[in-house]
Amino acid sequence: MPNKDGASPQQGSLFGEILDWMLAPLLLIWPISVALTWLVAQGIAGRPYDRELGETARSLGQQVATATPATLGRGKDRYALAPEAAALLRADASDTVYYQVLGLRGELLSGDATLPVPTEDAPVAPWELHFRDDEVGSDAVRVAYLWVAPAGQAGSGRTMLVQVAETMGKRARLTNEIIKGVILPQFVILPLAVLLVWLALARGISPLNELQRRIRSRESSDLSPIDEQRVPDEVAPLVRAINDLLARLDSSMSRQKHFLADAAHQLKTPLAGLRTQAELIQREIDAGRASPEEMKRSLAQIARASERAAHMVNQLLAMARAEDVEQALRREPVNLAEIAIDTVRDFVPRALERRIDLGYDGVVPDDSRLRVHGQPVLLGELIRNLVDNALLYTPAGGLVTVRVVEDPFGQVVVLQVEDSGPGIAPGEREKVFQPFYRSLGSGVEGSGLGLAIVKEIVQQHEAEITLDDTRLRRIVGSEAGGEWPDGQGTGARFTIRFPALPLPADRPGA
Repeated sequence: MPNKDGASPQQGSLFGEILDWMLAPLLLIWPISVALTWLVAQGIAGRPYDRELGETARSLGQQVATATPATLGRGKDRYALAPEAAALLRADASDTVYYQVLGLRGELLSGDATLPVPTEDAPVAPWELHFRDDEVGSDAVRVAYLWVAPAGQAGSGRTMLVQVAETMGKRARLTNEIIKGVILPQFVILPLAVLLVWLALARGISPLNELQRRIRSRESSDLSPIDEQRVPDEVAPLVRAINDLLARLDSSMSRQKHFLADAAHQLKTPLAGLRTQAELIQREIDAGRASPEEMKRSLAQIARASERAAHMVNQLLAMARAEDVEQALRREPVNLAEIAIDTVRDFVPRALERRIDLGYDGVVPDDSRLRVHGQPVLLGELIRNLVDNALLYTPAGGLVTVRVVEDPFGQVVVLQVEDSGPGIAPGEREKVFQPFYRSLGSGVEGSGLGLAIVKEIVQQHEAEITLDDTRLRRIVGSEAGGEWPDGQGTGARFTIRFPALPLPADRPGA
């Protein structure tokens, strides 16, 4: 998540993050383990003392059951516990022991009156031993109780209650001893486990450190792929992605080197012409043989050479703009017909000078069905290069037509630029889109970058370009099917199909 100032947070250590995720569950489970150990220890510690307490309650119940029936339950006598049994109950020096005997009508016959009786919903079954936790005053006690049927009352359903209770001192001490025996070793084991996790993690990510060392030790010009056999399987996808990036960088750098070499070679010719003409006219002036006509011819040649150099530089800049991915991503809805008409209007003076019939033949520019999602500057550069190429190769008296039409199904917008020039042979139609390629024998001076720029812009806009012969035929009067103007060839037609923007929902036909 970005910070308040808009900057992205700094990425932490992968080692530290993995270590945190490994230790966090361990540290979370440890207190849960302590709590469970305490609960289990309580059960383990209470079990033997419950058996002893239950045996004491059964022994007391048997003594009560064998007592003289005439002396029990009359409400005026009390049951007297045998001195040996009373001494045994009071012999525990660690805890306080309570006992209680209630008669057939619930009256106290012997023992401690402060000992609570069971709840009314407690089951009443003769000689069935039960346990419960209770309190005597402020002391928590464990109580064992049972109902006793005295001799002579076995079939009457009348029972007496016998309870024996003791405080929880011995149980608490045994519970603490069990917990200490289990928990204290964990204080040694837990740091040891953390250390082992740290060492194992450091050993596990050591291949990453080795991979980092290998990459850092490379020369800046070394774009060869990284060996995927020497990395763990989990890192192999990352290495493959890096290798793919290196391959694309290698290809891009190779293209750039080739492009710069071709550009330097292409610029040598006009610059050499400029220098030759300047040196020639300087020698003529120094020798006093420079006539005004010769100077005008030399200056005209210098002007043409400088124009060629300027055109070459402009094309190089246009190629750089076409390859600028960041600029290509800044797109907006564009009406392709408007850009086409503006471009044709700019080339009209040049077409008139060369006696070429340049025109626009398409739908009106305000038609929203001709909108595409694109970069206006690049689209204008694309149409400009196509028209410039058509005018360059079309002889005087020829035809150049720019057309923008819609797809009948509304899926694409079609741009066409066609001419009546010599055309392009099928074997050369793929090569003409390569930088600095020019058809042999055409006798036309050019940079060889125009169609390469067109191809790059087409790819930036996810469009499709095709090249074929022109289907136009000269119209004579009202009849079609005439031949081309004198000296014209088969012509070339460039067709580009752009993905069309969907029409707004409130527009007809949407």
